[in-house]
Amino acid sequence: MDLTRGGDLSAGDTSSTEVTITTALVRDLVAAQFPQWADLPVAPVSTQGVDNATYHLGADMSVRLPRFARWEGQVEREQTWLPRLAPHLPLTVSQPLEGGEPGQGYPLPWSIYRWLDGDRVDPDKLDEHQAATDLAAFLGALWSIDTAGGPPPEWSNGFRGVDLDDVSYSPVVAWVLQQKIDALDGVVDTDAITAVWESGLAAPKWARPGVWIHGDPAPSNLLGDGTRITAVIDFGTLAVGDPACDLIAAWTVLTPRGRDVFRAALDVDDATWARGRVWGLSGLLPGPGGPLDRQRLEALLTD
Repeated sequence: MDLTRGGDLSAGDTSSTEVTITTALVRDLVAAQFPQWADLPVAPVSTQGVDNATYHLGADMSVRLPRFARWEGQVEREQTWLPRLAPHLPLTVSQPLEGGEPGQGYPLPWSIYRWLDGDRVDPDKLDEHQAATDLAAFLGALWSIDTAGGPPPEWSNGFRGVDLDDVSYSPVVAWVLQQKIDALDGVVDTDAITAVWESGLAAPKWARPGVWIHGDPAPSNLLGDGTRITAVIDFGTLAVGDPACDLIAAWTVLTPRGRDVFRAALDVDDATWARGRVWGLSGLLPGPGGPLDRQRLEALLTD
């Protein structure tokens, strides 16, 4: 089986230049476009994401700005869809308050959100049964919402939810996975990783209409109170597609026992689970210079 076929960058890679974002810039944007909040303090959050910069605005709001042009479509997507999805979901989700326009030298749209309390979850501290139950309830509810008018997998959501053999620039496109696997040669059992990948490719594709997917329900996008998940954030990869993508959570968040509870609660069939393991791989295989969570990778390989 040829796993090295070339990728399709779709819209090209001209949007890969990072935009410089500073506290002063954020303060100027808020003052110019939302003068009612011009006197509120602005400060960067302690843990920043890769694709977006986030700042505190006063005591109960946050400002979120894409770092790269590729992700500008996420702003409108969250502004449009989160208010419609939130009432149907059993966990708290991000609440957009205002949409900002390019200005003050910043070239992209941006958002102001209600601040959500909680810390990013530590999977090792979660109550495994409760976390599995809560995640399954959340994803099951999300997958069941009417998808009319919803966005397909596309450039600005990272093509989350595509078929595993799709050549678009997604986390599971062949050339991306192959590079990550090659980088681990001699470090872990890359033959076993490739076998998981091949098993997912060989599994039947999702043959029903696409469902709403979060796209990346990994620990960095979950908030909690220590032992329990309380909120889901960062819906930039929101799409209508194959629900196997959201099974990333099974291996990046849950323990083996938690996975059993999670899978049973969602009633996931064998083919979707096999495809989901490949999406799980995409969340566990590190990029260049990134840390390797060997324990979770080994758990996926032996699952």
